[in-house]
Amino acid sequence: MTLPTLPRRDPNSHKGSYGRALLVGGSRGMSGAIGLAGMATLRSGAGLVTLAVPDCCVDVVSGFEPSYMTAALEADDEGRISRFAQTTIEELMEGKTCLAIGPGLGRSDDLSDLVGWMYRTARQPLVIDADALNALADGGQFGEFAGPRILTPHPGEFARIEGSAGESSDRELAVQFAARFGVVLVLKGHRTIVTDGEQTEENLTGNPGMATGGSGDVLTGVITALVCQGLDPWSAARLGVHVHGLAGDLAMDAYGETSLIASDLIAFLPVAFQRLTQ
Repeated sequence: MTLPTLPRRDPNSHKGSYGRALLVGGSRGMSGAIGLAGMATLRSGAGLVTLAVPDCCVDVVSGFEPSYMTAALEADDEGRISRFAQTTIEELMEGKTCLAIGPGLGRSDDLSDLVGWMYRTARQPLVIDADALNALADGGQFGEFAGPRILTPHPGEFARIEGSAGESSDRELAVQFAARFGVVLVLKGHRTIVTDGEQTEENLTGNPGMATGGSGDVLTGVITALVCQGLDPWSAARLGVHVHGLAGDLAMDAYGETSLIASDLIAFLPVAFQRLTQ
């Protein structure tokens, strides 16, 4: 299997040359998820990264990493993004290269409406993960969108969005789903599957130590950053799952499977990217 490659960096480039990412997520009690996604986006090469989070979480999220920017969104009484944040999100989307939504988002009727609106209207590539997938499953309208879409469910989330009790394997259902709706689908798990309905590849990196909270949030950031740097969604998803798994393998070598946590993946992303050029 030949992996996609990132373009070589021009010595005369600047931070704007490597894309502007906007990640929407977080809620009271789940600020870490969007922080992990943001840090992974930075470590995977995006030039400018903004995290849009509930106003009650913005100071916490800002404290995780000084290299990304944060934007405060109106929150409901439970500390989740409110429907009244739509105007702010729409303004933040202007000029962005790639968008992501889901890490730490939580569940509410407001969020179901917001996720559905963003899914349908955003013209940029959009990476959808975690509770954003659950929100879309509630509406069941996966075929109406204005730009490329990358969905990254684990098997439980995929069962909800796919909504079938058919006898086909998860792999077959994933291919059928991607073909039917015209999306790139990353079905996470042992030997993660990446498919656009026409092409399907199985990832060979990764280990059981990565079965830990936050690992999927890191993958969201990696894929978002690769799109920011010019890879098409299919290539970004393929390379993203490989690098994510490779970082996990390097972390396992250092800490073992039992003690591996999601932030270890971020720490080993630089070495994983270096391995790609060796």
